[in-house]
Amino acid sequence: RKSLRKDSSDSEVENEAKSKFLSKKPAWVDEDDEAEENVDMTHRYRRDFMKSDAEKTLTKKKLKRRLEEQFQRAMGGVPAWAELGNRKKSKRTASDSDSDEDDDLLCRTGNFISNSESLPRGILKMSTCLPANQERFANGKLATVQFHPSAQVVMTAGRDRSVSLFQVDGIRNPRIQSIYLESFPVYKACFSVDGEQVIATGTHHKMFFVYDMMSGSIIPMQKVRGVEERFLRDFEISPDGSFMLVTGTSGYLYLLSMKTKELISTMKVNGRCTASAFTPDSSKIYSYSKEGEVFIWDVRSRKCLHKFEDEGSLEGKCIAVSKNNQYVACGSASGVVNLYTTDVCLKENHPKPVKAIMNLVTSATCVTFNPTTEILAVASRETDEAVKLVHIPSYTVFSNFPVFRRKQIYLAQSMDFSPRSGFFSVANNKGKALLFRLKHYSDF
Repeated sequence: RKSLRKDSSDSEVENEAKSKFLSKKPAWVDEDDEAEENVDMTHRYRRDFMKSDAEKTLTKKKLKRRLEEQFQRAMGGVPAWAELGNRKKSKRTASDSDSDEDDDLLCRTGNFISNSESLPRGILKMSTCLPANQERFANGKLATVQFHPSAQVVMTAGRDRSVSLFQVDGIRNPRIQSIYLESFPVYKACFSVDGEQVIATGTHHKMFFVYDMMSGSIIPMQKVRGVEERFLRDFEISPDGSFMLVTGTSGYLYLLSMKTKELISTMKVNGRCTASAFTPDSSKIYSYSKEGEVFIWDVRSRKCLHKFEDEGSLEGKCIAVSKNNQYVACGSASGVVNLYTTDVCLKENHPKPVKAIMNLVTSATCVTFNPTTEILAVASRETDEAVKLVHIPSYTVFSNFPVFRRKQIYLAQSMDFSPRSGFFSVANNKGKALLFRLKHYSDF
């Protein structure tokens, strides 16, 4: 009885407020609104509302009434929400109080944005979308998949000599553009940090291409003076957008200016360099040698600050530094990916990894962290379905990826996370850029 009394008093207050609201005078009266203006009913949008041929024109008031009649016929009367004076009274339930809270939330402004909770371990909530390059699969091996740093766009490039851009909506992923580089199978392609250029190197070329997306021009960079290499293949771009680091043969590393594409300096590691990575602040470079040693370089002075041995590595293959500069992941030919904390790497010659990830049985060829440093993706291009997602900081593998019941990944060539981790993509040897929606992250 108490709750009923409360309900009725609430609705009385509400109706009183409503009647006040209805009795208010309009804040502005436009005389033109009062003028009777006739509407042409023979127009194809309004033809269906004519009841006879005599109604070739109707006043705005009559047309409004006709539209209301049709709406009521379709709805079977006037719905409660459309009646200003009378709101449907119903018994209060728990959900009503929730909706009242929602209404209250919408009636005031404030900062409701908060950091999302940390990613739970065990099972990763995800869904499989259509491939990112659904509208133009590559013919053969897809060398690169990369998300644009600021726009909701993904780029694919492959051995079929093409670079394509797609809009990522997770549903249709429409193609924006494709460029074709004649007799230039792409080894690697990468967006510039400002997202205005794509740099592409070939499998057997000294030159590389710069595709300027703003002007639509494709600029061939014939030869970099001072770089004496037969082929230019692997490269990295510094997170601040200043440098391009090219991996040469015999342990040589070439630091180029991103602006002019000219050589700034040359560095050399012992043995052969297989992979390099910049730190997020672009101040250091981690270079991984074929012999399993990691050299840490200072970008400004180009001096080697420190060197450490990757535990148990017989041959270095790939390296990545997390976006928060907390971790370094080193993948070796045995398939083991060692995860280190950066502070230990800078001090010790034989650091202990916080975790040795043993899930790959063939050579680890690609490692990448997601932007929030909660997932480490590890992959091998030497066997089908060899992609694992590792949860950080529990260092456990998500058990529901990949799905073993059906093959879809095949040989993983390249991987990338979207700027705010909403999507994850894997490029395979069948020319597809597989796309997965990571549901924990609400943004692209």
